[in-house]
Amino acid sequence: MSAFVHTDLKHKTGIITLDRPKALNSLSLDMIRAIATALHDWRDDDKVDAVVIRSSSERALCAGGDIRFFYDAGRGSPQGGSALLEDFFTEEYALNHLIHFYPKPYVAVMDGIVMGGGMGVAQGGESNRMRIVTDRTKMAMPEVNIGLFPDVGGGYFLSRAPGELGTYLGVTGETIGAADALYAGLADVFVPAAELPALWDMIEARHAGDIREAILRFAEPFKDQADPASSALANWHSMIDKHFAYDDVPSIVDALTSDGSAFAQATLSTINKRSPLMMSVTLSQLRRSASMGVADCLRMERTMVRHSFEQSEVIEGIRSVVIDKDGAPKWVPSSLADVTPEMVERYFEPAWPSYAHPLRALA
Repeated sequence: MSAFVHTDLKHKTGIITLDRPKALNSLSLDMIRAIATALHDWRDDDKVDAVVIRSSSERALCAGGDIRFFYDAGRGSPQGGSALLEDFFTEEYALNHLIHFYPKPYVAVMDGIVMGGGMGVAQGGESNRMRIVTDRTKMAMPEVNIGLFPDVGGGYFLSRAPGELGTYLGVTGETIGAADALYAGLADVFVPAAELPALWDMIEARHAGDIREAILRFAEPFKDQADPASSALANWHSMIDKHFAYDDVPSIVDALTSDGSAFAQATLSTINKRSPLMMSVTLSQLRRSASMGVADCLRMERTMVRHSFEQSEVIEGIRSVVIDKDGAPKWVPSSLADVTPEMVERYFEPAWPSYAHPLRALA
């Protein structure tokens, strides 16, 4: 279904390889459909007892959704909508749900850049998952930088990170490495990139046994090379919990402003570049998501993304990053002081009757 997704079966392991290196494996609708088709085909296939998703390139597992497509589709239709755009998000979020509840072990090799939609195909699942990071891992949910919010289930997995780490990562969109990811509960094991060929050999030669246990044994000699306890997030954890515990972004900014530390000042500098409205929407999303299940989080995010393309923030954000590349988005409103509760609440208002929601069947 897609020239950019290859599937293979090695003994009892189904392997999905993303192969769109020039675009850092940014997901297209065809790629989403190809991944979903493979997972559906293998779910009840006795010849497959585990699935691995990886990249053909060392640069990225997946840098996210194809935001140039978002820009073109969003601009080309009234109120920022198109059939393909609607299909993209509905099918992407359905894929995230499929991965989360996949009945077989699901291994994501998060080598290189893993952001946005890449996190969606890597973070799903709980009891059956295995998330591998390397010394090349660059992980983020950076949507506030393009006038969007951390979707693909981001509300679910970020709100469940320890303390306020997920709030910090979602509101700022900051990028983290392997040790930080392990500390935040967004990864399970570290394997040096130089050892990945040996890891592939082990996985492809496996005939039986739990693939997760085999990976844990393989990774054991390298566990001290990415120590979560000495990560930047571990060092900043108390400050993050203190400053990001508020339920509105202006209060977070005030708390950071009163703190003269290098961390606080650097965080303020980052926040000043983000969309004031979408930081506020993101914070509200994360607070709501903390008490919601996966399906409800994805349904809420599907509603939010529909409203996002009715506004101008995401189109302007993408323009500044990938179209004109001027890095100077004209956010509306331009300051946090001008963001009203009504503006934020609009993103959570129903876009469809409950019986017509495109993800109504998710359980």
